[in-house]
Amino acid sequence: MPDCILQAHHLKKTYTQRTGALGLAGHQIHALDDVSLQLKRGTTLAIVGESGSGKSTLARGILRLLPLDSGEVIFDGKNFLALDKSALRSARRDIQMIFQDPFASLNPRMRVGDIIGEGLVIHSIGDARQRQNMVIQILEKVGLHADDTQKYPHQFSGGQRQRIGIARALILQPKLVICDEPVSALDVSVQAQILLLLKQLQQEMGLSYLFITHDLRVVRHIADEVLVMQKGKVIEQGSVESIYNAPQQNYTRQLLNAIPGQARRAATA
Repeated sequence: MPDCILQAHHLKKTYTQRTGALGLAGHQIHALDDVSLQLKRGTTLAIVGESGSGKSTLARGILRLLPLDSGEVIFDGKNFLALDKSALRSARRDIQMIFQDPFASLNPRMRVGDIIGEGLVIHSIGDARQRQNMVIQILEKVGLHADDTQKYPHQFSGGQRQRIGIARALILQPKLVICDEPVSALDVSVQAQILLLLKQLQQEMGLSYLFITHDLRVVRHIADEVLVMQKGKVIEQGSVESIYNAPQQNYTRQLLNAIPGQARRAATA
């Protein structure tokens, strides 16, 4: 059994939503309500739930992109929430993110080579020639070409832009990649290509994925374990097989039934 690269214990995050004409009244929204998880090294844990379930808040809380009210995050054996600025900057090299929208997440004014190599510059990795070679190597690894370094994002299709986003995340050779709805903005045929690429890269590079999605159809092709969230709470978790074949919660069954053809298959099983 592989060890855990990421553990989160009892994470809580509450927002106050103001109401009334003057915004004087309000009620609390529990975006994260005592959430715990474990991600085994080299595997994929899918965080599944509808919009507003808390899954993106969970990812940003783990990354320290927003402050949590309480809880503990252990990354690669270290208390991630307790790191000082210097240690956090170093540790963030080992945690990278692939974003949902390949159209919005790439700077349209930067050439692709500069977009991908920016992390190398920030972390002072290599000289200019070495960085250029590393950019070309990772571009080719994700299925693009060396001469693409001189192009701009608008010259690529949606699937190609997401490959650029993947290259940007992986050039620092991270240990953990948080995938925030990475295929939801793509056509179904392109989704399959990107999911296959992510699986291949995981095997080649020994990556661990925290894969956030609302789509259980996608989960079956990428994940080892599944954690289902609803209104800030974890309501069910288990292996992909157990979630698909024997869901324990009605909410999970509703998500499964939302998969095209899934309800029909379940009725005839």
